[in-house]
Parts: sequence; C-alpha cells; structure tokens
Amino acid sequence: MRRARLAALLALALPACVHAASLTALSAADVPALLKPPARGERIIALWALDCAYCEANLRALAGLQHAHPGEIELVPVATDDIAQRDALEQRLQQAGVAGYPARAYAEATPDRLDYLIDPRWGGETPRTLVIRADGTRLGISGALSAAGLRKLQP
Repeated sequence: MRRARLAALLALALPACVHAASLTALSAADVPALLKPPARGERIIALWALDCAYCEANLRALAGLQHAHPGEIELVPVATDDIAQRDALEQRLQQAGVAGYPARAYAEATPDRLDYLIDPRWGGETPRTLVIRADGTRLGISGALSAAGLRKLQP
C-alpha cells in the first residue's frame, strides 16, 4: 500500500517538475553547447517568438517530425523573447504541443547578439529553423515550413 501511495504521489509530482524545468534561460555563454553537433542524427533548433503568426504551426510540424524520427532528431524550441515572459512563453509552448521539450528563451540585454551567435546569416525573422547534423553541416530555413521544407529536414 505504501508503494502504491508513493507511486501515485510521484506520478502527480513528475509533470510539475517537468513543466517547471521545461524553459531555461539562454545566454551567449550557452550558445556554443546549443550549436555543438549531436553525436548522431540532427538537432533542430526551432526559433520562435510570441508575436509570430506562423511559429505555433511551425513548432507543431517540427514536433510531428521529431515524433516520426525520435532516435534521430532532437528538437529544441528557442524563444527569441526574454525569459522574463516565462508564463506567456510556457503557455504558448503548451498550446503548440512542445511543452515537454528542452525549451530555451533569450536572457541577454542585446537579443541581436544572440541572433548573430546562433546564426550569422540570420536576420532575426521568425520562425527560423536551424538544423545541425552530426557531421557538422547546417541548414537554416526562415519562414513557415512547407511540406517540401519539412522533407528537407528529414534525416
């Protein structure tokens, strides 16, 4: 009986822990680790913003792609909004169905600097999808992903 009660308490507490840790700050010092090629497969960095009309659909599409290739794709949503807007950001992640992913949000006084560090060829427009493959190659796509764009991302 004790084990069942303990298991029930853990089951109730786990979603709260996962939700609390789902959004972390991204500073300039964190960018090299974010951009490091994965050991295998690819890391997809989904850059998005609260005021972006197409970002939620992009996040949903990328989550679907990751679900289709779970061992090959690591999805990391990165909000270009300040981490101080945590509540709104977490709500949008929940609405987009990506609340369980290791999401990040900008935590720098100069967000343009983070934009440049993440991708020097990026002008800051959202949505932006950056693919980093295990072999070190990269692909950046700005704008809403079409079916053809999603096919380009498949491993």
